[in-house]
Amino acid sequence: MSHGGFLRQHSDDTELANHVMHDYTQADLDDQTRGMLDFAVKLTRDPSGSTKADLQKLRDLGLSEQQVLSTVLITCTFNFMTRLADGLGVEVPENRFEDAKRWMSADVQAMDWLMTRKEK
Repeated sequence: MSHGGFLRQHSDDTELANHVMHDYTQADLDDQTRGMLDFAVKLTRDPSGSTKADLQKLRDLGLSEQQVLSTVLITCTFNFMTRLADGLGVEVPENRFEDAKRWMSADVQAMDWLMTRKEK
């Protein structure tokens, strides 16, 4: 939620922020950005399923080797930090969750999977 809030705060595109937060595939994104996000999702959900062909797709979209490396490193860092926080039982303060709701559309707030806090 914090990243969606950051995007909303630093862009003039509320719709984009909402899509990025709950379903980036519905957002109006350029091919490179969509390709990077598709790759990040695959690397997150099925790390051992990533192939050389997946990396080549990024290159075919025009990403440089540095951009490909950055995409991999950023994805890995976010996954590491999420697992670290989950493993240590880090919880988001209640008021932080409520603050994020202020900028969410009604459609986003209606998504049970997003709005239900996990009990640890």
